[in-house]
Amino acid sequence: MNIINIEHITKRFGDKFLFEDASFGVQEGDKIGIVGINGTGKSTLLKMIAGEEEPDEGQIIRQNGKKAAYLLQNPVFCADSDIAGYALDGNPDTDWKVQSNLTKLGILDYTAKMADLSGGQRRKVALAKVLAEDVDILLLDEPTNHLDEGMIIWLEDYLRNYRGVVLMVTHDRYFLDRVTNRILEVDNGKIYGYEAGYSGFLELKAQREEMELASERKRKSVLRMELEWAKRGCRARSTKQRARLERLEALKNGKVPEAEKSVDVAKISTRMGKKTIELHHISKGYGERNLIRDLDYIVLRDQRLGIIGPNGCGKSTLLKMMAGQIAPDEGEIEIGETIRIGYFAQEVPDMDNSVRVIDYIKDFGEYVQTEEGKISASAMLERFLFTPEMQYTPVEKLSGGEKRRLYLLSVLMQGANVLLLDEPSNDLDIATVTILEDYLNSFEGIVVAVSHDRYFLDNVVDRIFELDGNGDVTQYEGGYTDYLNARGEQRKETEEAEKSRKNEAGDWKKPRQAKLKFTYKEQKEYEGIDDEISSLEAKLEKLDQDMMANATNSMKLTELTREKDKTEKELEEKMERWVYLNDLAERIAEQNAQ
Repeated sequence: MNIINIEHITKRFGDKFLFEDASFGVQEGDKIGIVGINGTGKSTLLKMIAGEEEPDEGQIIRQNGKKAAYLLQNPVFCADSDIAGYALDGNPDTDWKVQSNLTKLGILDYTAKMADLSGGQRRKVALAKVLAEDVDILLLDEPTNHLDEGMIIWLEDYLRNYRGVVLMVTHDRYFLDRVTNRILEVDNGKIYGYEAGYSGFLELKAQREEMELASERKRKSVLRMELEWAKRGCRARSTKQRARLERLEALKNGKVPEAEKSVDVAKISTRMGKKTIELHHISKGYGERNLIRDLDYIVLRDQRLGIIGPNGCGKSTLLKMMAGQIAPDEGEIEIGETIRIGYFAQEVPDMDNSVRVIDYIKDFGEYVQTEEGKISASAMLERFLFTPEMQYTPVEKLSGGEKRRLYLLSVLMQGANVLLLDEPSNDLDIATVTILEDYLNSFEGIVVAVSHDRYFLDNVVDRIFELDGNGDVTQYEGGYTDYLNARGEQRKETEEAEKSRKNEAGDWKKPRQAKLKFTYKEQKEYEGIDDEISSLEAKLEKLDQDMMANATNSMKLTELTREKDKTEKELEEKMERWVYLNDLAERIAEQNAQ
């Protein structure tokens, strides 16, 4: 049963159609990932479903009584609000959930002012609040941005176990595979649905495009035959001949399937000498906390280095030291004479919104030297999906993802032979990230990337630096999956060594199992839960009778339907609780009988 219906919507942004007569339905239990190139309308679609924007034509219908919570890509806060004032509302039934979520997301000081938090911290506070709300539909715009690996895994588990509907825009391909059961692709004003996660979507999308191309080949074949007939000098006297001419005109005007847009980047590089970037026993801390302690490392030519670790552990700090933006407290960093660094920051720098896109890029060079020869700024912009029309529009007209793509091009156009990338996949669409990965794999130089994007790390890097936030840096060979396997082996070896140590010490006895028992609160709940369930079942019967009696009173019927949905939800929760308490009671009885 559909709980959201998008019916023939059209939405324009200036002269551009984001959606044109697009439709789809969302069913109970759907976990939907929305994908598409930046600027195609993914975030706009979420805003329309949330009711924050209206389509120009068509309608979006949400089932009566279904409530939604919406995480914006850039949440808005009151300047003088603190975390507690924004996230907590004084309701103990929800506040404990918010506090639990904040703890999972590393937010502990509720007195901190929202205005003093980083963009990533603000998003975490907003996410904690949204996830705690008692709603049927979660609308999430880039929920994994600024989350470290542990937090992303926690969010994956949370959303997989969430009973309502989820619609989310995200570039995290592993996240899409592990959470979603449907993919919606926004492309050229249309919405295509796929009953699959991300991996299945790739296969089904390829099949769809092949079918469209086959249909186009057939259309062209028929068109050639019709043209030959027309050339023979047909006379449109009969109804049959007129119909055939009309068919010819329709074939000529048929819509050709558009090839998927993708970023095409020619290799841009500069000669590199023998000396690269050398870190000689560097240390860095803030206050009493050591972020990096005595790190000694020489970055190898053409190395692909990934830096991971929890938020606040010093990843961006290490990158900034390599870029020469901050100095280490101890030790020194030597940069080779031929090294040219391109630094891609986590936050897009301030852009002059009044300047045209083409002029912004020309500030970094009219031309760039690539393996194909000199390429103009305009040609490079086209390869980055900026059409000639877009190049002459002001920067303020671009979406957040398009601005980030423009910033990425500006870094690559500087002719660097060392790329320092801080969360390069944040806010970029999957198509752009995929081509960026291909480019980095053929890039003739060094790549050092801070990233929480596990898919990106697996595809790009050949060594992992893990920072623990206490000064230690551990190195692992390979990509992210290799790192996980190595960590698993280390954990297994540690557990076996601990077990061996205990056996040698004679500490071989099995730990005594804790005795099962009800808490006082559980005991009282167990004693009264059967009566509560009976009461709720009786209430549902009464509501059914009232609904039959008010079948012609739409206002009263809506009120009764809402009350019935609420009661059914309460009954379902009580039944689950009954199963848990009865299971616990049986285990306690078995334990006491032994």
